Amino acid sequence: MLKICALCGKRPQTGRKVVRKGLAKSKGGTGSKIVRSCKRKFLPNLHKTRIMINGIAKRVFICTKCIKKGDIVKV
Repeated sequence: MLKICALCGKRPQTGRKVVRKGLAKSKGGTGSKIVRSCKRKFLPNLHKTRIMINGIAKRVFICTKCIKKGDIVKV
């Protein structure tokens, strides 16, 4: 399954999940510190939709932003 929007080309982005430990300074601690980080992916919100492309009905993955904008013509 391709995780890419057919219209805008939105695709997964890489990032990190950060783990912080320690009590906040405002609560009497020495401040929160970054302990470790794990790699992760931020996936786009895609929906499999039938749309018209050049007069032909095709089933493609489209992100919700493109659906909300009204960039598509549903079959």
